[in-house]
Amino acid sequence: MTTLESLATGAQVGTVLPLLTAVVQRPNWSAQCKKVVAVVAALIVGVVAVAADGGWEQFQHGKLTAVTILGVLAASQTSYDLVWKPSKLAPVIESLTAKKTAQQAE
Repeated sequence: MTTLESLATGAQVGTVLPLLTAVVQRPNWSAQCKKVVAVVAALIVGVVAVAADGGWEQFQHGKLTAVTILGVLAASQTSYDLVWKPSKLAPVIESLTAKKTAQQAE
């Protein structure tokens, strides 16, 4: 795998990650808490993307591993700020899943 392929994998995964993260996050959480959850999720998903794309032996290539993980992080933060937040899709997902959880608790 090349650096460009690693970056492309990270960007593809990171672009949709904010929608998955929105399922876990709650509207009443602070901005700082949401950011921590988003960054941790990006790091975890980045590791999974490396393993899925190149197998566990891929971790022997530190540069490619770092490029993929950082690609996921950069793409997730950028796509959230530029696409998912302005489109209101991520906030709507947060609200819907928060309401569902509150109803289940009753």
